[in-house]
Amino acid sequence: MKFIAKLFPEITIKSRPVRRRLIQRLQTNLQILLQRVDERVKVSGHWDKVEISFPGQDIELSARLVDEMQRVPGIQSIVEVQEYPLEDFDQVFQLTRDAYAERLRGKTFKVRVRRSGDHDFTSVELERYVGGGLRQHTDAAGVDVRNPEVWVDLEVRNETLFVVTAIHQGLGGYPLGTQEDVLSLISGGFDSVVASYMTMRRGSKTHFLFFNLGGYAHEIGVKQVALYLWKRYGASARVKFITVPFEEVVGEILQSVHHSHMGVVLKRMMMRAADRVADRMELNAIVTGESVAQVSSQTLPNLRLIDESCEHLVLRPLVTMDKPDIIEISRQIGAFDFASAMPEYCGVISDKPTTHAKRDRIEREEAEFDFDTLDRALEQAEMISIDEIVENRDINAEIEAMTRVEPNQTLVDIRPPREQERKPLNMPGCDIRIIPFYKLESEFPNLETEREYLLYCDKGVMSQMHAQHLREQGHNNVKVYRPATH
Repeated sequence: MKFIAKLFPEITIKSRPVRRRLIQRLQTNLQILLQRVDERVKVSGHWDKVEISFPGQDIELSARLVDEMQRVPGIQSIVEVQEYPLEDFDQVFQLTRDAYAERLRGKTFKVRVRRSGDHDFTSVELERYVGGGLRQHTDAAGVDVRNPEVWVDLEVRNETLFVVTAIHQGLGGYPLGTQEDVLSLISGGFDSVVASYMTMRRGSKTHFLFFNLGGYAHEIGVKQVALYLWKRYGASARVKFITVPFEEVVGEILQSVHHSHMGVVLKRMMMRAADRVADRMELNAIVTGESVAQVSSQTLPNLRLIDESCEHLVLRPLVTMDKPDIIEISRQIGAFDFASAMPEYCGVISDKPTTHAKRDRIEREEAEFDFDTLDRALEQAEMISIDEIVENRDINAEIEAMTRVEPNQTLVDIRPPREQERKPLNMPGCDIRIIPFYKLESEFPNLETEREYLLYCDKGVMSQMHAQHLREQGHNNVKVYRPATH
């Protein structure tokens, strides 16, 4: 069995040295990935394609190889071929009929020949001969040169005939590793996941930087989606996953910054942290999933102020994309289920946010911020190789949700203080403790162990994740509170 990987068209217009480098990298990436599937696979690079071959006609193995190649950046299409020594026109017709007879039954068709080398015939002459034979000796509906239902593809290269039996769509883009490495800020939501995928597809080894605002369970969820992306679209290169604990930073923002500017200040703190991580890793660019005007912090004035907080180039692959299109891409790449279950924690500190922040106002707000908290967060950052992540299949295990609070139970409101003030819980007779989520880990161990505690937040996502994290720390007296909807 043989496959021909056709190059992404932009590769073919590069200068000779650049094109050669891109093809060599694509060949290496394919060799690494496909030999993990079957060590007998051979990959060879040529000026206009990469050829992949393996002995025998194993249909199951063929399908696995196609699936792998369809996720390798740099390939426009994968052509599945059968290879024969070229003899004469009748031999070409017989082999083509054997390969296409069933597919042509009741369908219109057109023969298409691509030819290279010196021959005593033209491509058109061979097309006419084979087309005439197929029309007479198969159950095809006839020839349609304008809009055929089936294309019959043949390639003649010098003294070799290739009968094309299938064409599979490739991923496009540039071979992974041919562009400079980047650092992608990933929250696990649709935007950051798709942005990370797009830089991988464009040829950049994409390292992942996660700011943990939601506890250990959230971190595991984001690690899972990062691992999925890497396995599917970037496994020919090793990258890093960096976690920065940001709960204390968020707590400092909640206490020091006016609520209207919290979102912009949080993004600026993230960019400052990303700047330092990128410096440490000697990376040139930071990637975010921001799109113009999608949320308040992503207006042009706010994005400008956010960018001013860091020195690295900031790439925004989704900058003009609509949310439905981003979600559709997440479906196409198989990440929708991950992203749809992932909360966007930046939203928890937004309340009547400004869409047109001013530099002098931002500077005044940040003057009240204790930057030691940012330094401590970076000191506690953890970096691991992406392949060290162990898939946690229990991450979606639900903590029991209660719809009412019993006498022996205490309700713990983990919402940010401003949310608590704006919508206080009105539950007469209920024992309520107020512990914002960023203080939960430090204060929960001090609570009475003989009582049971129900965590509460508006959407029920943060409470579920924090409850799971507390359970993992050995606190079995924690559940979540989710009021019954009427």
